[in-house]
Amino acid sequence: MTLFTRTATAAATALALLGAPAQAFDISSMSEAEREAFGKEVREYILANPELILEAVDLLEQRQQQAEAARDDTLVADNLAELQNDGYSWVGGNPDGDITLVEFMDYRCGYCRKAAPEVAKLLKSDGNIRLVIKELPILGDASVLSARFAVATKQVAGDDAYKDVHDALIEFGGEPNEVALRRLADGLSLDAEAIFAKMDSEEVTAELRQTRALAQKMAISGTPTFVLGTELLRGYLPADQMELMVAEIREQQS
Repeated sequence: MTLFTRTATAAATALALLGAPAQAFDISSMSEAEREAFGKEVREYILANPELILEAVDLLEQRQQQAEAARDDTLVADNLAELQNDGYSWVGGNPDGDITLVEFMDYRCGYCRKAAPEVAKLLKSDGNIRLVIKELPILGDASVLSARFAVATKQVAGDDAYKDVHDALIEFGGEPNEVALRRLADGLSLDAEAIFAKMDSEEVTAELRQTRALAQKMAISGTPTFVLGTELLRGYLPADQMELMVAEIREQQS
């Protein structure tokens, strides 16, 4: 972008902020001398009114946020069925709840661990939230091992066993190696041999692969990421903020 183009863009932004129609000025029809004079006037005006730059930056950020929000709305709408009812992800809370909360999470993610009690608080205080957990291990081999162990537990021992393992892994303080995971399984009275035999199976791999593909379609690259109703929330949120959003969603639905 040339200096003149940047100056003209700044001028157009300034004119827009002042309420003047930028299209009233046809820059391309100016002579070189007129362009030089115009650029000088714009520069002097901006230097005399530097607050216009901050206003222009704020306006640009607002437009970018609006564009990102519109994109996220489209992503959720296009993938809502798979988000809420993929046929394999664990479903908790109130399975018949009027609002579904989807969480993409990683057991080694510090913010996922911070979010866990907040999600539990929301489910307990509300009583009508349906929770869907999406295993998205993105933080290395330990994350993948933990996710495979959790998914294998669900496939071998069912949803209740998965919930116990999920809660234990989200609070697990050590290194999730085979010895530690076998000890965890034994402590929960689970069949460690059957779970470990399942961990590298195509069924477990397919579930993790499908969730990762969905995350890529949703432009999700970090955890935790939530979808509350039809609202995509990228990052950690405390329970009170989610409660406010739930109330807004219900008000819109009524």
